[in-house]
Amino acid sequence: MSDKSTNLEPAILVIFGITGDLSQRYLLPALYHLVKDGLLNSQTVILGISRRDVSVDELFEQVELCINEVDKTCDPAVMKEIRERTDMFQMDLEDQAAYRALHEKLDAIETNQGVCMNRLYYLSVPPKAYAPIVRLMGEAELNKSCRHDRADTRLLVEKPFGYDLQSAQELINETVKVFKEEQIFRIDHYVAKETVQNILTFRFKNPIFESLWNNQHIAGIEISQREDQGIAGRAAFYDPLGALRDIIQNHLLQILGIVTMDQPDEFSSQQIHAKKQAVLEQVEPVPIDQVKQRAKRGQYKGYREEVNNPDSATETYAEITLFINNPRWHDVPIKLLTGKALNERKAEVDVAFHGHETSTTNRLRFRIQPNEGIELELITKKPGFSYETQTTTMDFSYQNNFGDSGHPNAYERVLVDAIRGDRTLFSTSQEVLLSWRIVQPLLDAWSKNADDLIIYEPGIADPEKSQ
Repeated sequence: MSDKSTNLEPAILVIFGITGDLSQRYLLPALYHLVKDGLLNSQTVILGISRRDVSVDELFEQVELCINEVDKTCDPAVMKEIRERTDMFQMDLEDQAAYRALHEKLDAIETNQGVCMNRLYYLSVPPKAYAPIVRLMGEAELNKSCRHDRADTRLLVEKPFGYDLQSAQELINETVKVFKEEQIFRIDHYVAKETVQNILTFRFKNPIFESLWNNQHIAGIEISQREDQGIAGRAAFYDPLGALRDIIQNHLLQILGIVTMDQPDEFSSQQIHAKKQAVLEQVEPVPIDQVKQRAKRGQYKGYREEVNNPDSATETYAEITLFINNPRWHDVPIKLLTGKALNERKAEVDVAFHGHETSTTNRLRFRIQPNEGIELELITKKPGFSYETQTTTMDFSYQNNFGDSGHPNAYERVLVDAIRGDRTLFSTSQEVLLSWRIVQPLLDAWSKNADDLIIYEPGIADPEKSQ
């Protein structure tokens, strides 16, 4: 990571559930790299919240911080520094007195540092715990800091934000009683990936493509996320959700907004969110009478045994086709697709352009994972005397152009932007509600019965071929 111009202010990063899976797999390794690259303010403190009595040494003994390093080995000097920056705080998340004690702990940290510090509360806990924690935080005035007139105390929450449209609205209503909208950072690590961010730059800084970005030139768009693994031991989390809620409602609809939004007047967080919200408002939910034609769902064989639920109708594969009711995108089908236990691990945006013949359609792909990059398929003539054509790919790869350290990973970006208060990559309340509005008719239809649930073989490319 080469950008050292972040100029972050001093901060206390309070991680609820620091011993949990998400923290150990993503947050702590990301913080290690931010410390290694000198991107955190020297006075930044990491405060881990745990129900159990866990020491700093015990915490870091449990974490493979450097699994992604070339030699899988941590730098001893960086490990020493991140340990010194970290403190632990044991508390019962249901005890009001514990939140008052946490307030005193944060005040003591600021006193020791001799400076007011941004306070970030990262809820790395099950979604059902969000509302009770936020309510108790409000009662203990943890939504404030020593600079009460500024929004420098921030709440970071992971998806899913709600279970359906009604629960999302209720959760938003409860949260805004304690934190202002500008203090709430709803995390979507997919949007923080470099390729997703680059879609906006690619579109709006390259007029040759922006002039073609409409239904006169684009025949269809597919936004997909495929995994070759199953639920990987996440039964308690996954079975109540399913693919539609887990991936499409948040990740893929956020990417849809980025791919199809109009150009903002300026590249500011406020303008980007306004344009994204505008296009999400124009996405038409699948009509009830078209659900079977425009939505597919499947479940891989063996899933029910994994979750120990022989009657589970939870989909591990979901595919929906949407349309946007505006002049730019009228009649352009946009397919959103996600699945587990498929034939490959891949996430991409595939834009198909109209061609003079069906065999000569150009395609533009944004590879989100793996091998992040952008590729453009063109029709070229084969060498020789006869006039034969072939498809040739022009390929831009982040790995080839920038190497392993060319850009920060998604959670490094999330943490840096949250500390500096940049909300561009975080979903607003309105975007969350609009996304639930789009998928709610499908949730309602699928809840009635599972007659259309496809049981597919693990490792297959297209679940429909299992039928």
